[in-house]
Amino acid sequence: MSTQRTFVILKPDAVQRGLIGELLSRFERKGLQIVGMKFMKATADQATRHYQEHREKPFFGGLVQFITSSPMVALVLEGDEAITVTRTLIGATDGRKAVPGTIRGDFGISKSNNLVHGSDSPESAVRELAIWFPESAVAWSPCAAPWVQGD
Repeated sequence: MSTQRTFVILKPDAVQRGLIGELLSRFERKGLQIVGMKFMKATADQATRHYQEHREKPFFGGLVQFITSSPMVALVLEGDEAITVTRTLIGATDGRKAVPGTIRGDFGISKSNNLVHGSDSPESAVRELAIWFPESAVAWSPCAAPWVQGD
């Protein structure tokens, strides 16, 4: 088993649409463990650091404006291959093209207001977790773990 931690944002559009509980439930039902969670409003500094790879792109200002426009939920999820599992649950970036059954496939119809962000690699997860959870996350073992993880 390859236990990983990943970073997820339930973006302002997910919060404004009242989807927090539904989206958290999907991650938990899959067997991912929430080990960190904050309901917060992103600062411009956090947003700029988070989206640093897009800094020179024309849509950068819009990204920062969007993520700081309203509260969001920042999450640390842990589980077997958590990065890949989370990205699969989230679906394709463009909600119009995302497969039904994924978060974006079921709730999204936009490429820019796409509800959720999930780290795309172990390196991104480390970088993003340092921005949003500098205090680390909580280590705990749910009693149902053997029933979820199997062999």
